[in-house]
Amino acid sequence: MTPKLVATDLDGTLVRSDGTVSAYTQGVLAALDEQDVPVVFVTGRPLRWAEDVFDHVGRHGLAVVSNGALVWDVEKREPVLTRTIAPAVGVEVCERIRAAVPGSAFAVETLEGIALETDFHERHPVPEGSRRGAIAELFVEPALKLLARHEELGYQEFWDRAAAATGDRAVITWSSTSSLLEISAAGVTKATTLAVLAEQLGINPEEVVAFGDMPNDIDMLTWAGTSYAMTDAHPTVRAAADRIAPSNDEDGVASVLSEIFGL
Repeated sequence: MTPKLVATDLDGTLVRSDGTVSAYTQGVLAALDEQDVPVVFVTGRPLRWAEDVFDHVGRHGLAVVSNGALVWDVEKREPVLTRTIAPAVGVEVCERIRAAVPGSAFAVETLEGIALETDFHERHPVPEGSRRGAIAELFVEPALKLLARHEELGYQEFWDRAAAATGDRAVITWSSTSSLLEISAAGVTKATTLAVLAEQLGINPEEVVAFGDMPNDIDMLTWAGTSYAMTDAHPTVRAAADRIAPSNDEDGVASVLSEIFGL
């Protein structure tokens, strides 16, 4: 069955290690767009980073951002769907994690940008004017994503302890090379939001091909009818996927799509 929808992660998957989308990949995406095959970018990136590659999403123009918390209409530059964390729930989650894992620091992502606790050390440039303060002061409106960072623990120990403390109040995942946890509202993942979008388009999971490389992609890969992990993906991702694609620096997504669609 030829897929009717392509879902692809960005970092480590579609985007090369230098942050670019190659001319070859751009050409394949454009060809699929001409065939009316929607390519949906499904990323953990916040909107302010995802916008860097929106030129390549095609005229279908939809992206799933912040691990499923936001569906963004690229052409209209407006949200189609938001699945947010309520402030009271978010603050409780932070308190539970901090009690279980002292030394945790938090940041909050909204459509307007990021707000950070004073001791949250962001590895990427922070937009000018971003607020800093205590989490209870920052978490005053629904958030797309909550970030938790620990400067001493390894990511797996941090994840395990935070998840045990949080329970079913939120979804915790990881896609970083450092101990940075990405926290979404209960039930919100790349997969559950992509499922909503696919249903709206009249597309079944069996008609979707998906690509990913990190643990936050696993639910999406197991949901899709056909799934590919990149060759250098996290071991848990390779185990979850149906097949293996060449690496992002080898234009793995584009090469697989070219073969599937006869481009």
